[in-house]
Amino acid sequence: MVSAIENRGRIHPHKFVLWIAMASIVMLFAGLTSAYLVKHSFANWMTFPLPKIFWVSTFVILCSSVTMHLSVISFKARERKRYRILITITAFLGVAFAVLQLFGFFQLEDKGIKIFGTGSNPSASFLGVITGLHVVHVLGGVMALLFQFFRAYKKRVKRYDATPIEITAIYWHFVDLLWIYLFIFFSLTR
Repeated sequence: MVSAIENRGRIHPHKFVLWIAMASIVMLFAGLTSAYLVKHSFANWMTFPLPKIFWVSTFVILCSSVTMHLSVISFKARERKRYRILITITAFLGVAFAVLQLFGFFQLEDKGIKIFGTGSNPSASFLGVITGLHVVHVLGGVMALLFQFFRAYKKRVKRYDATPIEITAIYWHFVDLLWIYLFIFFSLTR
């Protein structure tokens, strides 16, 4: 049997898998943004400003990272009522981020910038693919948040283990940082 002292320096297996998955996601987005830069030099590349609502969505996801951090602190302090409120707010902000992103694409369509299909431009299509993939990852995080949400409202807790909420928080902060990278990238390359 391994003692608690021997376990101290080890990473939880689920956290290890998460770090491997996040490294894979980083490689995916690095490849996509690299391809974006290569295509950027082509003659048919169209430049257009990012929708203003992307600024709002960036603020929303930053706020969600703060509420996520505070929810972990509340969970560890066994402040279940505060934890429930914060995890609920975080899930709501995650959904709000995805909806705001969708509205941003509607704004582009209203300006005549077609994202996909006939009449689209590689610039808009890259923006659509990259941000769309990010939103898919955010929605995966929202599902993890919803799992934590339902778990928070269970009447009885068999084992008070912070590992699941820590894993959710790590992933949530990751998708937040990923969006900050993408937002800066798109802002500088438009």
